[in-house]
Amino acid sequence: MSDAGPHHRAEGTAENNLQEVTPAFVREVLELLEQGRDRELCEKVADLNPSDVAWLLEQVPSDERRMLVGVLKATLDPETYVELDETIRDEVLDGLDSRDIAAAAQQLDTDDAAALIDELPEEKKPEVLAALSAEDRGEIEQVLAYPEGTAGRMMQLDLVKVPSDWTVGQVIDWFREAADLPDDVYDLFVVDADSRLVGSVKLGRMLRARRPVPVTEIVDPEIPSLPVGADQEEVAHVFRDQNLVSCPVVDAERRLLGVIMVDDVVDVIDDEAEEDMLKLVGVQHVDIFADVLRTMRSRWPWLVVNLATAILASSVIGSFEGAIEKLVALAVLMPIVASMGGNAGTQTLAVAVRSLATGELTAANALRFVGKEITVGSLNGLSFALLVGVVTAFWFSDWHLGAVMGAAMICNLCVAALAGTMIPLGLSRIGVDPAVSSGVFLTCVTDVVGFMSFLGLAAWLLL
Repeated sequence: MSDAGPHHRAEGTAENNLQEVTPAFVREVLELLEQGRDRELCEKVADLNPSDVAWLLEQVPSDERRMLVGVLKATLDPETYVELDETIRDEVLDGLDSRDIAAAAQQLDTDDAAALIDELPEEKKPEVLAALSAEDRGEIEQVLAYPEGTAGRMMQLDLVKVPSDWTVGQVIDWFREAADLPDDVYDLFVVDADSRLVGSVKLGRMLRARRPVPVTEIVDPEIPSLPVGADQEEVAHVFRDQNLVSCPVVDAERRLLGVIMVDDVVDVIDDEAEEDMLKLVGVQHVDIFADVLRTMRSRWPWLVVNLATAILASSVIGSFEGAIEKLVALAVLMPIVASMGGNAGTQTLAVAVRSLATGELTAANALRFVGKEITVGSLNGLSFALLVGVVTAFWFSDWHLGAVMGAAMICNLCVAALAGTMIPLGLSRIGVDPAVSSGVFLTCVTDVVGFMSFLGLAAWLLL
């Protein structure tokens, strides 16, 4: 399994994409494709990197995409498949036969090859695996044996490990003679006779040491390592907190199994951040390339929950129907209170969910965070109460109505801050991903409290 080196997604090559894969470029490619000028088409895209080619494939219609892959298939860098959007990748792989996919997998890092094969339909996986060499098949099956989203699935098996009883000279000589080294080497891992990790040596330090020096004298035994079953979020935390380029993966006996590279961790960090952001609004994934029915089904469940909470908020309004009939201004003003509470709560919620995801918000500092957000909500409530109260008083020539508006604003912004912290903390405490449903519950709380406080105070003080 060859080492293709670090790869990056569209965001990392946005400037290059804008320079190379412009709308005009896409139109030229489609014209060449339509005219059957395959050689010119291949030459035109030859200088694009895998991310750019993936970007190009995502921009063309489905039928043209299948034709384009057919033309480029012989020269297509396998990294292109890794860079594709998941929906587009499934479509592209569906048009390739098992031998084509196997040939691509053999040129990828073990983790990327395993991910590629794992996304295939169940009936196609055995065919692709059978088309691989015995060595590559064994490595991919080894990675696939670990649960998805763990360090075992993220690790590469291509690494450099040397025995602890070697000298620097022996390592250098072995380097010169070995035929199957990874293309990119940053760290050398030192193991004992039972393949247990002793430590690591930076390649630069190895090259600066004299030949007779034992590797144990220059090894760093304090390097972090990751258990093979570690969750990918934990992997991301370790890389971010300790500024790692690579990190070894070990089993329960500390035997060295593989290595995780920073480029794969960057992908995980991007994916986790994107996932949290989308879950806050009830979307499971970026579905720009998904068909209409699939997109509708993925968004429907949380819209149903939102409908139920909206009906609850509407029932609060219904209970004050008499007050609204007597003072029409209440109907004009009450959306302002609910909207301000919802927006203020969403700000707090976004900070809380992201802080929980990155591990910055813990049980140790939760009370301090809650206290801070309530204080911020109270101060914002006071400032906006003064502003909105004065505007309302002049608008309707009623200082009493302005006072009610201001009091409701203070109440709802304080509750919004409290709900924006307690809802994700509570969901996290019971083992539910706070990004999944916090937004719906927050909206319900701010709507109900906003309507009840405003209409309740108005009914009590004005009618």
